[in-house]
Formats: sequence, C-alpha cells, structure tokens
Amino acid sequence: MSEPEIKCIDSKVVYKNRWMTVREDRVRRSNGDHGVYGVVSKPDFSLIIPFDGEKFHLVQQYRYPVAGRYWEFPQGSLELDPDSTPEQVAAVELSEETGLRANNMVKLGKFFQAYGYANQSVHIFLATDLQVGESALDSEEQGLISGQFTRAECDAMILDGQLADVGSVAAFYMFDKYISSN
Repeated sequence: MSEPEIKCIDSKVVYKNRWMTVREDRVRRSNGDHGVYGVVSKPDFSLIIPFDGEKFHLVQQYRYPVAGRYWEFPQGSLELDPDSTPEQVAAVELSEETGLRANNMVKLGKFFQAYGYANQSVHIFLATDLQVGESALDSEEQGLISGQFTRAECDAMILDGQLADVGSVAAFYMFDKYISSN
C-alpha cells in the first residue's frame, strides 16, 4: 500500500454535538509542506427513491442553513443507533417521513456528499411496491410535507431550483442508469 498523499500529524476536536464532529487536523503533504485541514465527521445516511411506477414521492421541509424550503427524496441517519445498516436506516426514514413502506428495496449505490470537507457518504435505495401508512415525524422534521410528482415535474423542479438537494439530484441519475440497465 502506498503512502498517503496527505498525512495527519495532529488532530483536535473543535466542536461536537449529536449530529456531527468538527476537527482540525495539522497535516503534512507529500512534498513536505505543512497545512491545516478542517474535517466534518457525520454519520453516513440513506436516501430513498420511493417510486410507485408513475410518480416519485418527495418531501419538503425547511432547511435552516440555507433558509428555505426545498423538495428532496426522504433521507436521514439514525444518530442514536449507529450500528444500523444502511438498509435499516432507509426503511425507518421512508416510514417516518412519508408513512410509506416498501415491499421491495434495491440499493443503487453509494457516493460521498461533500468529500472536500466531510467524510459522510450517502447510500441510495430505490423503494417500490409501496404501501401507504402513517408518518411519524421527529421534532427536527416539524413542518415536513410530502407530495407525488412525475419525472417531468421533478426535472422542472430541478431546473427552477425547487429541488436543489445534491443527493436527490444525483439519485435521479442513479435511478435513470438503473432503469435503463434493467
């Protein structure tokens, strides 16, 4: 195994809460230069594409960091249950946010959310053969609403900025690749 291009010399936690840890690493690059790297550590999360064969089920909620409401696929992590598998997280988040339960859940892939400064990855699942039930929102999800949209409506929402979550936009790409290969 080759030597890493950037090696951590020292690391200190500068902030921590239930959802994230922010650390500052003193590093040495392969050319010998020293520097500082800020890293946000967050648990991986699952993003679910609920598709009933005609429409996608999306959720909309207020996102405090960007001061706005946007449509996105149901997604989340189980911070209080870090040993949950991505599949378990997907089933819980789908049910909590939409009330839907999937009789069929297929993992489409995994990618990093923002690997320039964070180690968090997202696991993408396609949920089909859906059954309707009651949602069970937690306190951070107050005001969350759900809706059903055709692919054309979703494409229009991406273009006009109503659907601006990078994970959800990437998930559409994964969905298209999965559908075209099956």
